[in-house]
Amino acid sequence: MLFEDPRECPNCGEKIGSVQTKEIREGLKDRGYDLAQSGLYYHLSELRNAGLIEVADYIEEGKGAPEKAWKLTCEKIEIDLVSSEE
Repeated sequence: MLFEDPRECPNCGEKIGSVQTKEIREGLKDRGYDLAQSGLYYHLSELRNAGLIEVADYIEEGKGAPEKAWKLTCEKIEIDLVSSEE
């Protein structure tokens, strides 16, 4: 199920849910990033290992391994670049 349990993004109001790997690649390409499929899989794996995304579903599309659908595990990440401690 693509967009299972969609929520609204607090910043833009768009519905957010899960998205297939090929849709992520197409979105990156539309923004000028021509990332090889192996490179995309590497970065998705790193994001999963960091706990920022998770596999939401597996999509069967003919022969071969099923495609993954991904979803965010959190909506916001905060990073303090400057420590207030001296």
